[in-house]
Amino acid sequence: MAAYIGRRLRKGAATTAVAALAVAALSASQAPGATVDDQGRQTASDSQPTSEATADDSASATGNSPPYYTDLPPLRSPNPSPSPAQSSVIGTPVSIGEAEAGIPATVLDAYKKAETALATAKPGCNLPWQLLAAIGKVESGQARGGRVDANGTTTSPILGPQLDGNGFALIKDTDNGAYDGNSSYDSAVGPMQFIPSTWAWAGRDGNGDGRKDPNNVYDAALAAGHYLCRFGWDLSTQADLNRAILSYNNSTEYLNLVLSWLEYYRKGIHEVPDGTGPLPAGSGGGNSGASPTPSPGGTTPSPGPSTPGTSTPPPAKPGKPTVPTPIPVPTPTPTDTVDHLEDAGTAKLTAMAGDAFTKRISTRAETSAGKAVGKVRIRFTIIGDTDTTFTGGESVATVVTGSNGVAVAPALKAGEKTGDFTVRAIVVGRTVTGVDYTASVTARAADTLARTGTTALTCVAGGEFADQVEVKATYDGALADNVAATATLVTSADDATVNDKGPYFKDADGKTVRTLTGLKTDANGLLKLPKLYADDTAGTFLLRITTTGGATLTVQLTVTAAPTPTESAGPTAPTESADPSASASPSA
Repeated sequence: MAAYIGRRLRKGAATTAVAALAVAALSASQAPGATVDDQGRQTASDSQPTSEATADDSASATGNSPPYYTDLPPLRSPNPSPSPAQSSVIGTPVSIGEAEAGIPATVLDAYKKAETALATAKPGCNLPWQLLAAIGKVESGQARGGRVDANGTTTSPILGPQLDGNGFALIKDTDNGAYDGNSSYDSAVGPMQFIPSTWAWAGRDGNGDGRKDPNNVYDAALAAGHYLCRFGWDLSTQADLNRAILSYNNSTEYLNLVLSWLEYYRKGIHEVPDGTGPLPAGSGGGNSGASPTPSPGGTTPSPGPSTPGTSTPPPAKPGKPTVPTPIPVPTPTPTDTVDHLEDAGTAKLTAMAGDAFTKRISTRAETSAGKAVGKVRIRFTIIGDTDTTFTGGESVATVVTGSNGVAVAPALKAGEKTGDFTVRAIVVGRTVTGVDYTASVTARAADTLARTGTTALTCVAGGEFADQVEVKATYDGALADNVAATATLVTSADDATVNDKGPYFKDADGKTVRTLTGLKTDANGLLKLPKLYADDTAGTFLLRITTTGGATLTVQLTVTAAPTPTESAGPTAPTESADPSASASPSA
């Protein structure tokens, strides 16, 4: 990793203040538009990162700790971009701007496929693939210049430094080394630099191979897209775009750096062969170097031996002992003071399948003395065999406690799976016992059924009913969609056994059926039964329809006797027989 990353961003220290200001100033000069959102976040001219957590998952995809490339895009526009054919010819002279605008073919394809997938899954997010390219450039130099195989998997793992608290955040192992090969501490992994604990819930299968691999650029790009699009953010607005980028890495410098590359890529890019993409420079100043700009929290370790070309501090004067620099005692963060979590008055969590839960989970962070702790990140995770999610479609949400120590989770949206599941609340960055909340999803139900028509349902014995039975289901006055129902031709109002005479339905083979199961109302709460037929029994019959939730409707069916064949008008009067002797005598 070091061979490609070179001098990458580490945590701030006094020795890096000048470089920090230089990069911040250059970021500000190249970043598009405003970099202050409607929450008052700092601009590039402020060298310190924001102290307030972002609105969703302030733990960030990268853990806020891994270093990243700090090279800024060239000041020269990449337009006009050479054609793919020109850019792929080895030795073709291109300008610096044109070279930086080259994105390896497979990596570029992964970004564009992720954009297409998100346009369907979360159309309101308006995710541009150029944003994924900007983050991919900053996080891994486009997968180290496109060093990936035909399936999009990096030819060797891309790993950040181990997060052991030595110059970076302290994140102990969460994946038993499955992704980063380290069973003691976590490291950011892959082209989009996800920490294993985030990948565990954010990972996606972007290339359809049945695996979620953070070292696969298709999987990582799709996961990053979903991560940036959670909680209903619209990335076509500057405020939501800023929030999304800050949630990836909560640093003002990071925000401006990504915005600079986003603007640069929007002006034009071209495709280059895999493995030939430009890599950020490993040293040097200005646009080609990766200045060691501060990242949120922590300190940079003391610099090692000087390298050629750098100044060396003068030796101490003889006879005067060197006074050791006192080591500052770190000020405890709010997270350090949390002793336990408590439920903050959460009501019973229950909802019907497909509905939003009307109650939300509230958790309070407290010290050992019971005092509220604000500005603490609480992570809520949905656990169990359920398709219920938080608003935005995710199973994990991170919320910052307010001054009262309370974090309120986003609303839950019930899926179609019924039963109980658990939502667990934990403190991000501290090992304290979490709080589990039980939630229940019940089957869709209706409490009222009514016919949509008023025509009497009649039929002649041996015939078929002209009208089909249609009913409307409601629950609490609202249309009840997708509610299970059963229709049965019963013996009588007091006897629900199946009648063996009178009207009947037909199955797919044309056989007589007097009970229908597996019926469901449509999106408008309507249920239209199949055509009814009648045998040769006349009389009044009953059709009973029942739904989940107890709604029942009994419909009367009338079968009249078939008319008898038309009788003849009666015997014809006998015709007088001809009598030869009765012929008229001749007139006189």
